[in-house]
Amino acid sequence: MSLAALAQLDGKALIAAVLRDYAGRVAVTSSFGAESAVLLDLVAQVDPSAPVIFLDTGELFDETVEYRYALERKLGLSNVIVVRPTDEDRKAAEDLWQTDADRCCELRKVRPLAKAVAGFDVLIDGRKRVHSAERGALPTVQQAGDVLKVSPLATWSEDHIEAHFVARALPRHPLVAQGYRSIGCWPCTRPTKPGEPARAGRWAGSAKTECGIHTVSLGTVKD
Repeated sequence: MSLAALAQLDGKALIAAVLRDYAGRVAVTSSFGAESAVLLDLVAQVDPSAPVIFLDTGELFDETVEYRYALERKLGLSNVIVVRPTDEDRKAAEDLWQTDADRCCELRKVRPLAKAVAGFDVLIDGRKRVHSAERGALPTVQQAGDVLKVSPLATWSEDHIEAHFVARALPRHPLVAQGYRSIGCWPCTRPTKPGEPARAGRWAGSAKTECGIHTVSLGTVKD
């Protein structure tokens, strides 16, 4: 199927088409965060053995790690690949979030993920337009260098996401009940306030809005 044809699809239909057309060359990236269950549920319905890359930065909430195991069991995901920064990078990043969040994200997220996805031509992610102004024009299919980025939920509204949670009886991330709507590393994540966009709790008080894994061409990252 052509990229133009793929771009006309979303949700489960897009996931199914990509896994079929690029068989063996596709990986799903997931934070196992607040809304991750929806994308992972759609992937599991198509192929529960599809590679799912989970980035453990070393600074995740304990609840996120527990949620990962809960979703694996619930959805029958059989190929979750846990990726971590090297010991050297982890030491270099210690407490760096306080002084240089961009460098911290590079060491804890961008570099290890770049290595993990090196063998894949297509990456499926859970980004959505409703999350922030920066993602307001996010396409469902986007060629980024040598990698095809696919965001099956890009056009989904908050109501659509919520309806899927209810219809499929999906478990919630434990921190959602405490007001967390976008969940990353614990030092740089806070609950959102009423009226704020979902990602307002990430790097609050700074101009930073992205960690880099979706904005940097991973194929260009070097050791």
